[in-house]
Amino acid sequence: MGFATHLGPWLLGTVKNTTGSTAGTIRNLGATTVSQSVNVVFGTLTGTAFVLPAGSQITDIKIVTTTVFSAATTAKLSIGAVDFTTTGTITVVGGISLTANATTPALFLNVGTTDAIVAYTLAGTSLSTGAATIVITYVVRDTDGTANPTATQQ
Repeated sequence: MGFATHLGPWLLGTVKNTTGSTAGTIRNLGATTVSQSVNVVFGTLTGTAFVLPAGSQITDIKIVTTTVFSAATTAKLSIGAVDFTTTGTITVVGGISLTANATTPALFLNVGTTDAIVAYTLAGTSLSTGAATIVITYVVRDTDGTANPTATQQ
């Protein structure tokens, strides 16, 4: 199987324009959800994971430990200029979710008008082993954060 590339938001649904006020006549297009991931292993505990397209709306951030770290480990993701740090430490195989807090909800709703670099740091004292996968799920939207084109963009 091959890969295909599609640039820009991809809207799916069955009614493109509202022509009435009942189901089947009201616009029902929605933007698709996509994800990016990167595997992080001991020895490369800092770096750039990937880039989120401008205007994207983050729906989920997970760090899934695939090999237990040899010591208590704290994970920090930097998305653009905003840092998200795990509370507590990663000591078992499994996933943890990072969520928006009172000071960062706007970033989850729109990463900004330019692409947002996602960088990571996994830190701990006396680390010698460990691996994780960082996964961010998001909705691709226009650079201004809109998911529904105006009448002139259709």
